[in-house]
Amino acid sequence: MTQGTAEILSSAELMAEYRSKRLPIVTQKLQFEGVEGRDVYNITAPFEDDGELVIAGRVENRDTEYSDVLFFTCQDGTWRPRTSARVFRNLQDPFVTRIRGQLVFGGVEVWPNPIDPNRIQYRTAFYRGDNVEDLRLFAVGPQYMKDIRLIELPDGRLGVFTRPSGSGYGFGKIGFTTIGDFDDLTPWAIAHAPLIQNCFVDDEWGGPNELHLLSNGLIGVLGHIACFDSQGNRHYRSMVFSFDPVSRATSQIKVIASRDDFEPGAAKRPDLVDVLFSGGLVRRPDGMAELYAGVSDAEAHKAVIVDPFIEYEH
Repeated sequence: MTQGTAEILSSAELMAEYRSKRLPIVTQKLQFEGVEGRDVYNITAPFEDDGELVIAGRVENRDTEYSDVLFFTCQDGTWRPRTSARVFRNLQDPFVTRIRGQLVFGGVEVWPNPIDPNRIQYRTAFYRGDNVEDLRLFAVGPQYMKDIRLIELPDGRLGVFTRPSGSGYGFGKIGFTTIGDFDDLTPWAIAHAPLIQNCFVDDEWGGPNELHLLSNGLIGVLGHIACFDSQGNRHYRSMVFSFDPVSRATSQIKVIASRDDFEPGAAKRPDLVDVLFSGGLVRRPDGMAELYAGVSDAEAHKAVIVDPFIEYEH
C-alpha cells in the first residue's frame, strides 16, 4: 500500500458500495436509567475500569447542546450512572483509550459564545489517570477542533489524529502527527499536523472516533463520514480505514454501518434522523466486532458486525 493509491469516493459512492455487499446486522438499543429523562448518545465502547465494564456517554436534554458526560455500569441489562464517578459538565462526545498503562479520556468542552448566545464555543479536552476516579486534565486542543484522538505507537511515541475545519479545510479533514510524550500534546502541535490524503471529497467531512493498533503495525481508524443533502439534512455513516504511521499510506474508506441498519427511534431534530456517530468498537476473537454508536443524536445502540479491521492485517 503506497500513499496516494486510495481512491477518494463520495458518501453516495461509498454507500452504494456498502449496500451492494451489506450483510444482515444484529442490533440492540441500549437502555439507560438514572438520567432524569435526558437522552444518552454518542457513547464509548465498554471498557474495563477496576474490574468493571464501564461506558461513558453524552447525556443531554433534547432541546440543548449543553451536555454532561457520565460513566455508566450495566446491571440486569440496563446501564445506570456509576455513583462514585465524577460527572464531567459541559462536555460532549466522550472517548477513551489506554496509553502507557494509563486511562486517557476526553471529550468536546463547550461554553457560551460571549458575543452570540445562540452559538457555542468548543475545544477538545484530555484527561488521564489510573482509573475513572483519578482522571486529571493534562491538555486541550485548538479552539473549534473536535475529533482529536491519540494512540500509543509500537516505538513508544504517541500518534495524534486531528480534524481541522474551516480556512481551506472545509467542514473537516483528518490530519496526523507524532509526539514524544503527553506534555507535547499542545494546541500548536495539533493544529500543525499534516493532512492525510485521500479522505473526503471537498463538500463532505468526517473524523476519527477510535483508534486500534493492528497486529502488523498499521492503525485501524474507526470514524464517521458525513454530508448534507439538498434540503440541509445531515447524513452520517460509520466508516473505517487503515493508516500506516511510517509511510502515511491509507486504504480507501469503507462504510461499515448506516442509520437504517438500526431499529427506528427518536431523533434530536428532523435534520438529524439519518445520523450514525461511531463511538467505539470491540474486536472479538470469533472474527466479529461490536460497534457502539450514537443514533440520530438521541439514542445509543450497538451492532454485531464482521470485524472490519481483519482485512487490513493480511
